[in-house]
Amino acid sequence: MAALLAVDAGLRTGLALFDRDGRLAWCRSHNLGTPARLKKAAARILFELPDLEFLVVEGGGRLAAIWEHAATRRHIPCLVVQADTWRGAFLLPRERVGGQEAKAAACRLVARLLRDEDRLLPTAPRHDAAEAVLIGSWAVATLGWRPLPRLRT
Repeated sequence: MAALLAVDAGLRTGLALFDRDGRLAWCRSHNLGTPARLKKAAARILFELPDLEFLVVEGGGRLAAIWEHAATRRHIPCLVVQADTWRGAFLLPRERVGGQEAKAAACRLVARLLRDEDRLLPTAPRHDAAEAVLIGSWAVATLGWRPLPRLRT
């Protein structure tokens, strides 16, 4: 079932899992606290998703490299992107002027996406999980699995 995992890399990590049809299966956020804990968590998360076909990670530096390394060990193709790569597909220029504006816009867009797809979550996703959902939505569209949703705020 698991096809693509989108990761907003950081010590507070956002995750979003998509099925092969490009539909969101789940999203969540984890505060891992240290790079050592992130390294263990990345390996465990990828191990727990045996059918994973693709990993897309937003970020850079050593935190993104942890995810890349874990994917390489599992023979999972991994794409590392920067925020401006996917934000242009969803956010208006005024929403991209700063990180806080972009994070707030991501939360609004994901709430709309979940509503449009009749998905109800017990709580609204935090900004890192919301960004992971948008990263994954961009990735499944880039891979041709599903068209990019029209979600502009």
